[in-house]
Amino acid sequence: MPGIGEGGQGFPAEEIDTSRPHPARMYDYYLDGWDNYEVDRAAAERVIEVHPQVRLSARANRAFLRRAVQEAVRGGIRQIIDIGTGIPTSPNTHEVAREIAPDVRVAYIDNDPIVATHAGAKLTNAGGAGFALADVRQPETILRDPVVRELIDFGEPVALLLVAVLHFVKDSEDPAGIVATLGDALPAGSLLVLSHATEEPYEGYEAGRTDTVARDGVLDVYKNATAALNLRGRAAIEPLFGRFELLEPGLVRVPLWRPDGPVPGPEELSNTIFYGGVGRKG
Repeated sequence: MPGIGEGGQGFPAEEIDTSRPHPARMYDYYLDGWDNYEVDRAAAERVIEVHPQVRLSARANRAFLRRAVQEAVRGGIRQIIDIGTGIPTSPNTHEVAREIAPDVRVAYIDNDPIVATHAGAKLTNAGGAGFALADVRQPETILRDPVVRELIDFGEPVALLLVAVLHFVKDSEDPAGIVATLGDALPAGSLLVLSHATEEPYEGYEAGRTDTVARDGVLDVYKNATAALNLRGRAAIEPLFGRFELLEPGLVRVPLWRPDGPVPGPEELSNTIFYGGVGRKG
């Protein structure tokens, strides 16, 4: 994985690994972005070939982030830590939040130096936002980072975003422990916004052989990326919330989390491979 740095500015181009596809840049391609390389596009196209609905999933996940951030800010939260920011895609977290409250502060975290190269222009140019190059696998480093310490008052509630991140953390790397370390640093009233990819079919929709082939094909592509994909079922994802009590409607397929439009049918929900939920620390 790319190295860990502080501040997010001035990273040389040679630190950007273009020899293997990077999940953040592949995700950017799914969202029709341009900040990716040929190796990322080729890998993403292989995923699309075996699972054409991956773009549907990416967009639904992005919409979930938007709705969750809106709910957090409407509920009074004015500071956000967004881990696994990814390639900036408007509207970004601070843009969504500031449509409701212009004083929201956002600390963006990602482990890909290419995100750092865009941070000044797209994430931190409006003030009240900063970027740190760091890895979710080292949560203590994130909590100590001077950018985070400058922006975030750990005496006031925080919205912690771990959106489409933890499925790149292996069981041996203790995803639950990572969330617990981050959550322990936050006061009561803080929120955890989490989404995670799954291989489970939507309840009531019978998965067939083609679904299994698609799953295996997607996993094979990510084995060659800078981070492998670790799909988990709902029974393994829900405990990741730890001390954060899930808010209604609980852990659901992301289009079902407080939708602001028509709800998809069972087949589309099954093809939308993300579970999502928001928990509050009591």
